[in-house]
Amino acid sequence: MKIIFNLITFLLCTGIVFAQQTITGKVTDAKNNPIEGANIYLEGTYDGASSDANGNFSFVTAEEGLQTLVVSILSYEPHYEAGDVSYFKDLHIKLMESVNSLSGVTLTAGTFEAGDNSKVSVLKPLDIVTTAGAAGDFVAALQTLPGTTTVNEDGRLFVRGGTADETQIFIDGLRVFQPFNATPNNTPTRGRFSPFLFKGISFSTGGYSAEYGQALSSVLLLNTTDVPLQEKTDISIMSVGGGVGHTEIWGDQSLSLNTSYINLAPYEALIPSTQGVRWNSPFEAISGEAVFRSKGEKSMFKLYTGFNHTNLDIEQEDVNFDDYVRFQLKNNNLYFNSSYKYFFANDWSLTSGASIAWDTNDIGIEEDKVNAKETSSHIKVKARKNFSNRYDLSFGAEYFNTNYDETYTDLDIGDFTSGYDDGLWAAFAESDIFLSNKFAMKLGVRATHSSLLESFEFSPRVSLAYKPGEDGQFSLAYGDFYQRPLSEVVKFEQNLEMEKASHYILNYQYIKNGKTFRTELYYKDYDRLVKYNTDMPQFNSDYSNAGGGYAQGIDVFWRDSKSIDNLDYWFSYSFLDTKRDYRNFPGKATPNFAPKHNVSLVTKYWVDKLRSQVGFSYSYATGRPYDNPNTPDFMMEKTKSYNNLSFNWAYLIDQQKILYFSVSNLLSFNNISNYQYADAPNMDGVYNRRAITPPADSFFFVGFFWTISNDGKSNQLDNL
Repeated sequence: MKIIFNLITFLLCTGIVFAQQTITGKVTDAKNNPIEGANIYLEGTYDGASSDANGNFSFVTAEEGLQTLVVSILSYEPHYEAGDVSYFKDLHIKLMESVNSLSGVTLTAGTFEAGDNSKVSVLKPLDIVTTAGAAGDFVAALQTLPGTTTVNEDGRLFVRGGTADETQIFIDGLRVFQPFNATPNNTPTRGRFSPFLFKGISFSTGGYSAEYGQALSSVLLLNTTDVPLQEKTDISIMSVGGGVGHTEIWGDQSLSLNTSYINLAPYEALIPSTQGVRWNSPFEAISGEAVFRSKGEKSMFKLYTGFNHTNLDIEQEDVNFDDYVRFQLKNNNLYFNSSYKYFFANDWSLTSGASIAWDTNDIGIEEDKVNAKETSSHIKVKARKNFSNRYDLSFGAEYFNTNYDETYTDLDIGDFTSGYDDGLWAAFAESDIFLSNKFAMKLGVRATHSSLLESFEFSPRVSLAYKPGEDGQFSLAYGDFYQRPLSEVVKFEQNLEMEKASHYILNYQYIKNGKTFRTELYYKDYDRLVKYNTDMPQFNSDYSNAGGGYAQGIDVFWRDSKSIDNLDYWFSYSFLDTKRDYRNFPGKATPNFAPKHNVSLVTKYWVDKLRSQVGFSYSYATGRPYDNPNTPDFMMEKTKSYNNLSFNWAYLIDQQKILYFSVSNLLSFNNISNYQYADAPNMDGVYNRRAITPPADSFFFVGFFWTISNDGKSNQLDNL
């Protein structure tokens, strides 16, 4: 019996030995360098080993059949081999470096980020409201960045040789159709929106994402705050008006309300009459905003609405008239924006939203009247899938509709009506691909169709980024961009094509120890720009897409907040070479809004003993081209250089109250933006002219800001 038992035991042990398999191989990186210490094991078992100094591994297992071999180590992507265990011999396994979201490469060509959560941020959110001369306007703060041009009689964003109409603004991914307040000619406007409602800003100076379109030069993306940090009430009193805001939170829902009133009578009383403006009634504006948020376990819903009413009555000097020309304006704007995002369990997300705007303008020019009404809407849906931290895909579709009606009333002729109705469809797809921590790419396409123009356009977009070291990286970007001709044209003529611009960008960025350095080379090729044969678009003008042009240059940005205690500063420089043949130009020329050199220096210094922040901003631009009809050459004259030194001082009364004082154009530089020439020569055959000097180039205000949180405390020092 004992002999039989021993025989059975021997046979069983022999069978076990015969069933064992030896798994062998080598682990290396993508460059065939051996990786030591990698964990290699069969999934669901305790069978495994670690790689040695040469990357080799070997272990024995009794498992049979189909198995999964797992290879893992920190800083590399896990690797999986599936198959029959008998084939796991002499394997050569190459591991790919894992992508680190904190230290890996980022796609930055043409894009400036402003937000606390962005690792490529060049501006902080509060920079938007604490930059001297910006006076709380995010557009004015962005004009201190390279690639932008300060056009002091306009106030909107002019980017890399593009007109202000070539930049579009989006809130939570949805189009804002009239983002700026209405204003008369040669008087700068301001954005309609409060910067305190936004958690982050992405400003593209070119080569932007395929998700966005209808902008030849740039997009500005504003993202509202998801979840406010605390309930509070904000009260501001200024020399030109005031405002109040409140945020209420209950559970996962919140509501923020803001309202403000502006009356420029104190400022207008100080404007010298030599600047060619007389005020019959002061500029007056009342505005309000509201944001409702509801956060679910896997979803976020936002509803944003804004209302603005503007009223003014002024008289402006005109070289063609002996007396001043009266201009009256009443503008009403109502905007709604809603967005919903849902996160699915399998790394899919779905975003949908809609925006709609109603805008009316009642304009009086002497005895003539213009009544314009525009209703615009945007519907959008986007899906996104994160397949891994190396690859994601997003795609979607959107629809824009614009209905524009205008009635011009001439007392001698009668009424003349114009307008249009356009439905524009677009579809897009885009993917971020991270091959390693050092190399990434973004590939995208966009297709657009306009019912008004009966045209279809296809736009490829690509961005590449390479990170050779720990702190610096290079980026490349290319893309084609299309935009429907402006309302001032298509209200008269629809037999046109979309205008086109192609962008080429090379970028280098370095970030380390509170210092940021960026430089970009770019080239922008314009095609199919609209031309007409009259001084301005008219119903009887001849229109075509025969125009074109280019813009090229270099942008430089430097910011340092660490080298000197309590001092934060940034410096921007832009070189711009651009010419275009468009509108009524007789040929290619540099337009009036494009000076060759632009420089900005912004400083902010905290004086602890005075409990104050003191800031200076200086802007400089070389002379802007203008056309002198008394000379045979077109657009060959130059204005004198632009200079603006602005100052702001904020005093922390206590943790809840701030007193601030700001002066724009502190040294009262007489900046001339252009010249208006008479329509006909005088008796000597000379065209008379007058200088255009924007009345709001010098501006000051005193304000008081008080924040009351629910607990009665709010640290305003953090805001400074």
